[in-house]
Amino acid sequence: MSTTETAIASAEAHSAHNYHPLPVVVATADGAWMTDVEGRRYLDMLAGYSALNFGHGNRRLIDAAKAQLERVTLTSRAFHHDRFADFCTQLAELCGMEMVLPMNTGAEAVETAVKTARKWGYRVKGVPDGMAKIIVAADNFHGRTTTIVSFSTDHEARADFGPYTPGFEIVPYGDLTALRAAMTENTVAVLLEPIQGEAGVLVPPPGYLPGVRELTRERNVLFIADEIQSGLGRTGKTFACEHEDVVPDMYVLGKALGGGVVPVSAVVSSAAVLGIYRPGEHGSTFGGNPLACAVALEVIAMLRTGEYQQRAAELGEHLHQELGLLVGGGAVEAVRGRGLWAGVDIEPGHGTGREISEKLMDRRVLVKDTHGSTIRIAPPLVISKEDLDWGLEQLREVLRG
Repeated sequence: MSTTETAIASAEAHSAHNYHPLPVVVATADGAWMTDVEGRRYLDMLAGYSALNFGHGNRRLIDAAKAQLERVTLTSRAFHHDRFADFCTQLAELCGMEMVLPMNTGAEAVETAVKTARKWGYRVKGVPDGMAKIIVAADNFHGRTTTIVSFSTDHEARADFGPYTPGFEIVPYGDLTALRAAMTENTVAVLLEPIQGEAGVLVPPPGYLPGVRELTRERNVLFIADEIQSGLGRTGKTFACEHEDVVPDMYVLGKALGGGVVPVSAVVSSAAVLGIYRPGEHGSTFGGNPLACAVALEVIAMLRTGEYQQRAAELGEHLHQELGLLVGGGAVEAVRGRGLWAGVDIEPGHGTGREISEKLMDRRVLVKDTHGSTIRIAPPLVISKEDLDWGLEQLREVLRG
């Protein structure tokens, strides 16, 4: 067997089959390119689901991590460390908020947002104990913990993991009438992705996010924006909510916050919301550790320049123009997205999303399918226009059959 086949066979034999990766074994990576164990180079058009917004091996982020590795990597939150205050202060400023609650993974941050909304509902809004309700959207993807899959509509993510956590109402995404009808005096929060990623990069109709903001403010309900995939430059703005001039009550962040180097996530909100916590009520041994803070501080500094947001906006406009030309030609049914992020619906006669992804892999381009017939395109924001065009040309060749 080849080196690739040997590595995959070993992984299949000794790891749980909770993923179905493409049959490529990456050994090294730099910028927008990855090299496999056979020495073949591939253009990364997924960027770790936005975790690698700043590319593989970004020198600023690697240097920040190396410097911190020589100093201290973990104290636990039993003690203070000298990177924590700056991280919380600067992330709060980036978000236009006041307080930060750091965690590690995106799912942990979503769980933290759920707990925060419930506690706020009981302590501040006055909802009777145990009666808090959170409204979410159908086709959401917020993670895979037992609580989060309890309000998923994805059968694969949800089946066989019950009993499910109560306290959630599911309404159609983009439907303000349904959202208003679902609200009661016990509603404490609306939790939404400003753009639904796993669902196929679904952009809500114009006016939806401002309508959610107005409705939640009117009913004294927290608006929680899950910007784990859509935030930190991906859509051409720091946050996807900015495209409609919306500021939520709470941001849920992750993925790109750790620069693809270490897992870093956070809930960012006002003192009126996050100030409800008391010692012992929530925490994480690794949340806000020195290594995570050092890397995230460099991410924040890079975002402050605005260059990555501008790059995503400009290259994103080009990406969507080129993809739009494929619609109506018999191979692509629809294209959606914003910035350097697109969902491409393949006409079923041309193959499944998985089959198209495999054909692109054979042409040294890596993307990932979702929901059967859709592929997602989300390259690192540092990709060159020439490399982006080359990747798009490989997609055109695949679709020509």
